[in-house]
Amino acid sequence: MSHDPTVLDDTARILADAAPDADQTGQFPWAGIRAVHKAGLLESTVATRYGGEGATLSDAAHILAALGRGDPSVALISAMTIFNHLGQATKSHWPDDLYRRLLGEAKQRPLLLNAARVEPELGSPARGGLPATIACRTAAGWSISGRKRFVTGAHGLTHFLVWAHTDEVPSRVGTFVVANGLPGIEVIENWKSLGMRATGSHDVEYKNVEIPAENALDLVDPSVAQQDNRAHAAINLALTAIYLGAAEAAQAAFIQFAHERVPANLGHPIARTERFVTLSGEIDLLVSGARQIIFGALEHNTGDAEPLIRARLLAGRQIRNAVETAVRGIGNPGLNADLGLERHFRDIQSVLVHAPQEDTSVSILGRAAFDRWNKSKVDRSGDATNVPILKMA
Repeated sequence: MSHDPTVLDDTARILADAAPDADQTGQFPWAGIRAVHKAGLLESTVATRYGGEGATLSDAAHILAALGRGDPSVALISAMTIFNHLGQATKSHWPDDLYRRLLGEAKQRPLLLNAARVEPELGSPARGGLPATIACRTAAGWSISGRKRFVTGAHGLTHFLVWAHTDEVPSRVGTFVVANGLPGIEVIENWKSLGMRATGSHDVEYKNVEIPAENALDLVDPSVAQQDNRAHAAINLALTAIYLGAAEAAQAAFIQFAHERVPANLGHPIARTERFVTLSGEIDLLVSGARQIIFGALEHNTGDAEPLIRARLLAGRQIRNAVETAVRGIGNPGLNADLGLERHFRDIQSVLVHAPQEDTSVSILGRAAFDRWNKSKVDRSGDATNVPILKMA
């Protein structure tokens, strides 16, 4: 399936109109989120067996790119819910009654789900380790206690998906569905990021928060609970589409400026000068090239992690370079908030900050390259003529 481009464009415009104010205030971007909900985009990946449209990951990435052109903060908050519906469509790990009840809620208001995984002591689960957050058995279900960091959309979420270990012997690790607004939940407003300000990715503390027994997902032995960075490569690449959208918005701002700026000594728009034609070409090479990389890799996904990780890194670096080129090319006006480029530049810095971060991803590729060499290395005779030529995946 694919969404009507007009719906995507109209929604992106609503987000773009509200984005500057949301960026400046750092308040939860309700105007944008309500527009995404009204357009039906939050539930785009709900499985057909639940009455949904059954959008694929590639479809979701196209939606996120459009939302990213409007406001990448709104796009990121939306992505968390879109990906969770996609997870249920493919894995069916939610209790059916609970999931259907949440879908019922989504008809009345924006249903916003997000994982709360990162912890102050643990850091990112992508680098290994298990949660300190604890889920204690109670007569009616579970009691959740712990502190999480970087909880995107914290104030506006309807449900936190809290990663925790149980007090059982032996202990298990899993995800606990915690409705926002329950007693014992405190949002600690400490999100002071350079960009993506409207995501409100604050810390959240849970103190003896009571939830029903059925609100536990995927309880497993801790030995199999480590985050698999390779398994999430496709999702991480789709997430990069948000920043592709931001880069396309920056490109549009650059082009508009080039056509509207008419220096008195020149007598015509700077878009007609060879310098700006060349700059425009460099930006297009990077931005449009990133689009080809992202969607080419998603549409030809064979399940092999390396091409997806490689695509994410290449596209992310190009997106970052493109916006930097636009700001540097325009000069002082590019740093003024009125043009919009300054906000895009700040937002784009987060493109490769999401777990697994750039160094972890590069290490995965490095080890894979070593493994390929080891599997095809020269035979024990030491005959140099038998050294194989490595083929890139």
